Amino acid sequence: MKVLIIGGGASGMIAALTASEQPDNEVVLLERQARMGRKLLATGNGRCNLTNRDLSAEHYHGQQPQFCRYALRAFGVKDTLAYFRSLGLLTVTEDSGRVYPRSDSANSVADVLRLPLEQRENVTIVTGAEVAALKRENGAFFATAGENVYRADRVIVCAGGCAGGKLGGTDLGYRLLSTFGHTRTKLRPSLVQLRTDTTYVRSLKGVRCEVEVRHAGQTRAGELQFTEYGVSGPVIFELSAHAVPEENLVIDFLPELTQEEITYLLTLRCRSMPKLKAEDLLTGMLHNRLGRTVLRSLGISLEQPCGALTDLNAVAERIKHFAIRVLGALGMDGAQVTAGGVRTEEFDDTTMESKLCRGLYAAGEVLDIDGDCGGYNLQWAWSSGRLAGQLRSAK
Repeated sequence: MKVLIIGGGASGMIAALTASEQPDNEVVLLERQARMGRKLLATGNGRCNLTNRDLSAEHYHGQQPQFCRYALRAFGVKDTLAYFRSLGLLTVTEDSGRVYPRSDSANSVADVLRLPLEQRENVTIVTGAEVAALKRENGAFFATAGENVYRADRVIVCAGGCAGGKLGGTDLGYRLLSTFGHTRTKLRPSLVQLRTDTTYVRSLKGVRCEVEVRHAGQTRAGELQFTEYGVSGPVIFELSAHAVPEENLVIDFLPELTQEEITYLLTLRCRSMPKLKAEDLLTGMLHNRLGRTVLRSLGISLEQPCGALTDLNAVAERIKHFAIRVLGALGMDGAQVTAGGVRTEEFDDTTMESKLCRGLYAAGEVLDIDGDCGGYNLQWAWSSGRLAGQLRSAK
């Protein structure tokens, strides 16, 4: 059987490996870029957070988030780690549950997928091949890429989403699937930095802190990083798909303490060191630049002595509720993942086969499933790509 896979990213590579396990299959993988797995190399800041031990469907979103359940059960974390170990990849798990390659390099993940694909006799890899058209005639599929036309009995679309345009993000998958009547939901950037009012954050560029953040009815806890244009970090990535312009982002810089406990600690410091300059009031509690910014936001002179401060409860309140106006998400080019995609109701969740066209499959980011920050999106790529690569049809 001739199998054509469009897209050489995470889901496409594992789909190709899976399809090639059947020796009678002739697998052709078409990748529009010069090399496979380019976006994969950028994940996890180049470390590649390939999955998470805390795997559940609750970490996924879309119009039908339950669509991912079957694939995640069929090829879960243990299956994924065992599979990669069989390819030669060693991994480590952090306390957070995030799993990384032992080498701490995303190249290791891309390479253990690429090497066996290059070695298998029933697999052909074609890079620099962007599919311009995909059609079906007389029961067979025909994909046009440049001057070449590829015939296939089965097609798996793993072309990804629009996020990360500089790394290869594209709307190709949506366009190809629309040829067969498929529709998509609204696309939004996810796992992306937020642009905010920079009145206070500009001076905090590079500062990282563990916080709790509230925005648009959502609450998340984790690491936040300030940038010259706003805020970033895992906790922001998780909120980014729900970003509402002009609505405040409220940060709790000390979520482990109550406002009353913070007021008490500040009172002790002021009593014990009344001549201490206010600029050092929050030393030991917050990053020095962050502490001074909190005080400036209250109009407190950093030169005055701590003994002259009259409302320490207001300082504690600002630490627990530091509001920054959100201007919007950074955009698709800066996003790691596309929220939204081809409607999952048009596919069979047990096979990843199209309900509109037999023999046509899709996997990964092109579908309307996106996960939280922490390895969940790559796990969806592995699980859905593995399932699609089995090339089964629903009964």
